[in-house]
Amino acid sequence: MVKHEQKKPLSKLLVLCLLVTCGATYGQNKYEREHRIKKSQFPENALQYIKEKLIDARKVRFYKEIDSAKVSYEAKFKKDRLRYSIEFSEAGVLEDVELLIKPVDIPEAAFANIENYLGTYFTKYRIRKMQQQYPMIDGDAEKTLRNAFQNLLLPSIKYELIVAGKKDTEFLQYEVLFDADGNFEKLRRSLPPNYDHVLY
Repeated sequence: MVKHEQKKPLSKLLVLCLLVTCGATYGQNKYEREHRIKKSQFPENALQYIKEKLIDARKVRFYKEIDSAKVSYEAKFKKDRLRYSIEFSEAGVLEDVELLIKPVDIPEAAFANIENYLGTYFTKYRIRKMQQQYPMIDGDAEKTLRNAFQNLLLPSIKYELIVAGKKDTEFLQYEVLFDADGNFEKLRRSLPPNYDHVLY
């Protein structure tokens, strides 16, 4: 009887370790995928916002993004020779604005932090796409949009990278998020888009 009672804490500890391990694995396997949709499939209030605010935007395209946690909508367009995307919630509320950039557009110290993380996490990697992200600030869509169009380097911005990374035997595609200083925030699997051509 004494031996049986001594084993219980060990069993509970083993179960706890398994739960923690499974939870960590699940967090690493979150995924996202986008596909192009018709304008009529985009949230009506988001379409109205785009119509009012993006008067001089060109080549506007509409997408639906599905990940393991939520559904969102994205409008991609060209403005002042730069490529932007605006992401809306399923309810059509603006969430963030992104701007396509190159490594030279990121402050040297921040990019060094980004490279250090990628070089540590992956055995090999290739950066396929980089975006400067402007999250919604205090519910102020106007300010968020204005900051993005002015390409301001603010403490609140994020850097979102699409990376082909190798950890074991094969390359997989990931979406990796960093803060304004290049500190790691989030990583998830990114499945290839299911449309034939990539706009940028």
